[in-house]
Amino acid sequence: MSFRFLLAAVIIISGILCVSYTVQAYPEIFDVKVTTDKDQAKNIHPNDLIKISFSQPVLVGSYEEGITVEPNIKMDLSWSGNNTELIVRPKNFWDPETTYRLNLPEGRSVMLTQVAKKTFSFSTIPYPKVVKFYPEPEKKNVVLDIEDPIVIDLDRSAKGFDLKIVTRPDAPMIIQSNPDKDQFKLLPSQPLIRGQKYDVKIYANYLDHTSNHAKQIYASTFETLPAVLETGKQDSAAIVKQAKSYTVAKIQAGKYIDINLADQVMTVFNDGKALEAFRISSGQKGMETPVGQTKIFNKARRAFSKKYGLFMPYWMAITADGSRGLHELPEWPNGYKEGMDHLGIPVSHGCVRLGIGAAEFVYNWADIGTPVVIY
Repeated sequence: MSFRFLLAAVIIISGILCVSYTVQAYPEIFDVKVTTDKDQAKNIHPNDLIKISFSQPVLVGSYEEGITVEPNIKMDLSWSGNNTELIVRPKNFWDPETTYRLNLPEGRSVMLTQVAKKTFSFSTIPYPKVVKFYPEPEKKNVVLDIEDPIVIDLDRSAKGFDLKIVTRPDAPMIIQSNPDKDQFKLLPSQPLIRGQKYDVKIYANYLDHTSNHAKQIYASTFETLPAVLETGKQDSAAIVKQAKSYTVAKIQAGKYIDINLADQVMTVFNDGKALEAFRISSGQKGMETPVGQTKIFNKARRAFSKKYGLFMPYWMAITADGSRGLHELPEWPNGYKEGMDHLGIPVSHGCVRLGIGAAEFVYNWADIGTPVVIY
């Protein structure tokens, strides 16, 4: 569908001639709806053409030298429709978030009658604005995770714009957006520096523009969780080995899953004997994994969480309502998978995460109804 706007003005010349103007914007690339407000049009795209239509043919030479635009930019002018239509094209583009005044000088029709001068105003599309950003400004102890990524909410769609996110120190990001392009989720493609303050700046650039026209639309800072000094604490492999060797079985008959939240480790038992132990990541503060004895309520090889928009491979529910479960590191629909570096740190929203390979083993080993003891 093609959209256009119309401005009309009736000028009486010496009581003899009535000349009317109309102004139209023609998008070259985008199918946009343009509104009008008397002599002002809004939301013009940077590559739109402005067409001024006259009710009668005019003498071109009486106009071209005197046509101006404020703020001043270079324009290409052309005529059509037997000199009843003036096409105004910017040589480069109309700057976003700018109001222009297009001034037509006094001119003449082909009948040599005087046509009064006229000014038309139009404003270009604004840059998108950030209305919500996570982590909150100056937030400390931040752990970015697939369930808690950087989230950018905009006041309008960013379609037609290129968003550039710059962090200092540099942290390359994986980006996911919703279909409307008004929410973006970002995760670092490699672990962030622990205990580091990060500055974040967001720039918006109209897609067909050069980079020097990018505008900063947001700035913030956050600080990551400090490195924990665990003097005398064994490394992850040693903790898992120790759990397998020294965890005391709480159920002696049959299979059961033992989850130690303090050590962030899971041990699976059969008839009181530890078979395997694995590093886990349980619920973060305020969203803790529920403690006590429960069981596997249901299983799904590749469950999808509508609430968080994540795939949770090798899902095993540990609450009757299915709100908590054991599963492999979650994935975004675009294929990005949470890294192994968060195993051993409580960062989930209450589920118990397992690493690649470990989750598949537990999924294949455990049956629906297998007891789970969490403490």
